[in-house]
Amino acid sequence: MIALADCNNFYASCERVFNPALKNKALIVLSNNDGCVIARSNESKAIGIQMGEPVFKARKLIEKNNVTVFSTNFALYGDMSKRVMSLLSNMSPDIEIYSIDEAFMDFSGIKNYLRLGLEMRDVVLKHTGIPISVGIAKTKTLAKVANHFAKRHTKKDIYILDSESKISSVLKLMPVSKIWGIGSQYAKMLNSYGVKSASDFILLDEGWVLKKMTIAGLKMQRELKGEPCISLDTSPSRKKSICTSRSFGVKVTQLQVLKESISSHAARCAEKLRLEQGCARYVSVIIKTNPFSELDGYYHGYKTMNFNTPTNDTMDIVGAAETLLKSIYKKGFIYKKSGVIIGDIIPQNQIQLNMFDVDQNKAKRDSLNSAVDFINKAIGKDTVYIGSQGIAREWQLKREKLSPCYTTKWNDLLTVRC
Repeated sequence: MIALADCNNFYASCERVFNPALKNKALIVLSNNDGCVIARSNESKAIGIQMGEPVFKARKLIEKNNVTVFSTNFALYGDMSKRVMSLLSNMSPDIEIYSIDEAFMDFSGIKNYLRLGLEMRDVVLKHTGIPISVGIAKTKTLAKVANHFAKRHTKKDIYILDSESKISSVLKLMPVSKIWGIGSQYAKMLNSYGVKSASDFILLDEGWVLKKMTIAGLKMQRELKGEPCISLDTSPSRKKSICTSRSFGVKVTQLQVLKESISSHAARCAEKLRLEQGCARYVSVIIKTNPFSELDGYYHGYKTMNFNTPTNDTMDIVGAAETLLKSIYKKGFIYKKSGVIIGDIIPQNQIQLNMFDVDQNKAKRDSLNSAVDFINKAIGKDTVYIGSQGIAREWQLKREKLSPCYTTKWNDLLTVRC
């Protein structure tokens, strides 16, 4: 059996953990630059605020219902996710962390599924304050279905699909658009053929499903029938590339401001790369204007540079990124977004040295990078950084409703008054 643990309204729940006054109150979390709604509490869903809706369209509902609004606090959400996944890993060592708020677990050999599921729910809630739902079934796709019903149709937040009759009745109630792996286009196509529910979907001819939805669709169908086709990935493969990009909070026209953003993105990529214990063979830089602006011209600059020797050194990656930026920058445009991509990543212990690579300071630079990573991890992000990243950083995201980083910054620790 496979279990899927999914945090309920995760971003909203993280905000509530450190502000209990928000319990049972409507709240939403906004995307980068406070643009769109990306997380809602159940109370916000009930009053009609839609996922992905631009915040200006929901303004009347927000003001009328006194909805609390937060900017995204990824540092807080990421740390809370690690805490949840650590607790789940202790109770089920064979775990696949599927996303920031979801994890599949192998329940093979477990005699009492309900008891373990309830224990997971209680332990995570007690130690983190985050409520979770657990769906248990024969396959990963059915576990997703079970989790869907655990969130909406149970009081215990646990649902187990352990009989053919229960699976059959649940699939009749499950809209085909809610099946894991079926996006809006597939849903429209299936609806046009009269396929409305998951029950309708499993009755389709397998050859037709393979032709219309490729092998992925066929695996999905077989999983809904109870045949395991998608294995638990407990050892995720190494990343092939790492990207850091952000939209600007202000209008950006000057090369110096773009340079600060590119340097910051490149430094963050290098930090992530060292965390993965990898080295990259190339770096790419992207700058672009707003494609939806009718008044300003559109420009999208992109260029790549290969390294002579794969590297994870911040100085190397930032230096190459700045060189690329200078070659693609054009005056007269208002830039909306910038980004850095590092790719063709290999393990750092498998680097093929280059005969022309004679950097005598490599050992010192490795020590410097390690020291910087240690300080930033212990004290807080960007405690130590490269000068080219800038000090004011006025280009950064607009996050007017940002909550404190309660668990990752000393200055943001909760103050308790007795």
